[in-house]
Amino acid sequence: MLLPLMSRDAPAALLRRFRRSRTASAAVEFAFIAPVFFALLFALIETGMVFFASQVLETAVQDTSRTFYTSKTISQSDYETAICNRVKVLMDCSKVRTDVQTYAAGTTITIKDPIEGGVFVDNFVWNPPAATDTTSTVVARSFYQWPLFVTQLGYNIANINRTDANVSNRKRLLAATAALRPQ
Repeated sequence: MLLPLMSRDAPAALLRRFRRSRTASAAVEFAFIAPVFFALLFALIETGMVFFASQVLETAVQDTSRTFYTSKTISQSDYETAICNRVKVLMDCSKVRTDVQTYAAGTTITIKDPIEGGVFVDNFVWNPPAATDTTSTVVARSFYQWPLFVTQLGYNIANINRTDANVSNRKRLLAATAALRPQ
């Protein structure tokens, strides 16, 4: 079998012709840029959703706590149902955790961080003021563990990390607080 004859300059000419060709160059350039573009786009969308959900939770806690404090007859289940009615479009109500503490007038208010060592610690209490109490300060807090999806792409806004190596377990703890005191 005979091999085709090729001059020494033929490979260089072939390379020059390939370099000058503009056929499908936009597709190749897009293939280089698309992963970065979509990663940034999804990170931006996820960050926006986290802030939006956080604001929804904050508004729900503020409004519900104000109603709770003025009526002083609301039960824990009524309080959680009222918050649920405001956040159920974005959040699973069974995963919203509430903490209500009453502090006597003039005492120091201590708020414990619910994240210890990267793990959410769910040890909250329900301690509302008595119906006749008009001097205490009430601090109501609600928390929700928001799942994150873009963390697999290297973007991470998680503040809760499970101890195992599974990246999909990263979540952002959304927290809302309302402190109410009679005037």
